[in-house]
Amino acid sequence: MRKACLLAVHELAKRDPRVVFVGSDITKQNLEKFAAEFPDRYLMEGIYEQHIIGMCAGLAMSGKIPYLNTIATFITRRCYEQVLIDLCLHELPVRLLGSGGGTVYAPLGPTHLANEDLAIMRAIPNMTIVAPCDADEMKRLMAQSLDWHGPLYIRIAKGGDKVVSSDARGFKIGDAIPMHEGKDVLLVSTGITTQVALDAADLLAKDWLTATVLHVHTLKPFDAARVLHYAAQAKAVLTIEEHTLVGGLGSAVAETLMDAGKGGVPFARLGFPDVFTEELGSQAEIMGKYGLTSANLAAKARQLLS
Repeated sequence: MRKACLLAVHELAKRDPRVVFVGSDITKQNLEKFAAEFPDRYLMEGIYEQHIIGMCAGLAMSGKIPYLNTIATFITRRCYEQVLIDLCLHELPVRLLGSGGGTVYAPLGPTHLANEDLAIMRAIPNMTIVAPCDADEMKRLMAQSLDWHGPLYIRIAKGGDKVVSSDARGFKIGDAIPMHEGKDVLLVSTGITTQVALDAADLLAKDWLTATVLHVHTLKPFDAARVLHYAAQAKAVLTIEEHTLVGGLGSAVAETLMDAGKGGVPFARLGFPDVFTEELGSQAEIMGKYGLTSANLAAKARQLLS
């Protein structure tokens, strides 16, 4: 997914001279051709993200469209004030490419796990947040990122994930996508957990239960209308996210249902509890420990429906 994202930045740079790439303590992998073709628009900075956000703000105020890539935890935690004040207060067109969303960097421990990035960014006015489900969807998102108004945070997953999106379903920033339709339960997902939800729908089908899988790639602006539409047709609603249960997708869905007076539907959320996930291991191992699996999602759905 990261490769698709960075190659897309190069393609955008060919189309638009305003595009500038800014990296923070990363390698040149997947950017070699960009650096060679546009050396004056390829900026590799050190480990001082607060400064880089300010630099990107200055570039944007000068008419450029900066694409900044570094590890998600450092974009969202270390320079929160700069993102809020320098970028979002002024609605500047800076694209924050957060590598390693969720538990991608599981071997490095809690300092590198971006389990709260969506909640952090969701709290900032004027911020747009998108978490694609696979590399193909990342390409569709990047094609639209150039003309998007204001700041944009893009959550980049590990890469090599199964491709479950398609051109036929289309893509538009802000519009959730129904990936599978059924009448019994609504499974709302984002990012790579959409793959988990689709597998859970297949497991439920073996019990003659049908599920709608609604892929909410854009956390903000949130597609409340589609969530309410599909929730009205379901007997239960479950959310799943590779993120803390505090302030992420599940919170957004719960808020939407309650604000619309639909709080009576059986409802549950799957995500990380309000703890530091201190385990070392793989992304799959940590997600498995906390129940972010298709088997557990299907089991929770059966429990709600019973």
